[in-house]
Amino acid sequence: MYDTTDIKRGLKIEVDGKPYVVLKSDFTNPGKGSAFVTARIKNLETGQVIERTWKSGVSTNVTAPDLEEKEVEYTYSDTEGFNFLDQSNFETIHLSNDQIGDDRYYLMEGSKLVVLYYKGRPISIEHPHFINIKVAETDPGLKGDTASGATKKATMETGLQVKVPLFIKEGELLKIDTRTGDYVERATVDKK
Repeated sequence: MYDTTDIKRGLKIEVDGKPYVVLKSDFTNPGKGSAFVTARIKNLETGQVIERTWKSGVSTNVTAPDLEEKEVEYTYSDTEGFNFLDQSNFETIHLSNDQIGDDRYYLMEGSKLVVLYYKGRPISIEHPHFINIKVAETDPGLKGDTASGATKKATMETGLQVKVPLFIKEGELLKIDTRTGDYVERATVDKK
C-alpha cells in the first residue's frame, strides 16, 4: 500500500481494482483541519481522467498495480487497431483503436515504444518523452513576420496538429513532447 506522501506525478497505482497513472498531485495543509493530497489520475485502460483526494496520514486504498512493460516496435495499423512486434520473442501484439486513442498521432512505422500489460493483457502504450516528426503541412512564414513568440498551426506527417513558431517550414523535422503534444525545437539529424 502507498502512503499519501508517495503519490507523485508519473506513479502507477491501482485504485478500486483499476490501474491508473498520476498526472498531477497537490499536497494541501489548510492550517485548520487535516492535510490532504489531491491527485488527477488517468485510467490506463480507458483513458478516463478523474480527481481523487486522500487525507494525509490515513492509510489509502492505493496499491501497486500488477503491470508489466514490454519493449515493442510499431509495425502497422488496420481497421481493427494497431499492431506491434514484441522485441523479445517477435510475437505480434494487437491493441484496439480505443486502447491507443490519441497516442496514434505519435506512432510512426518502426518506432520503438513500450506496451503496458495489466494482469497479463495489453492495455496501453507508453512513448518516449520526445519524438521527431516531420511537418506535412503548414502556412508559409511571411518575410518580416518575426513577432516574438508568435505561432502558427502545423500538421505533422502522423496527423498531429501542433503550434509552431512562424519560421518552421513544411518538410522540417521537429522534436515534439509526447506528454503535452507541444513543439520543443527543430530536430537535429544524426549523420552516420
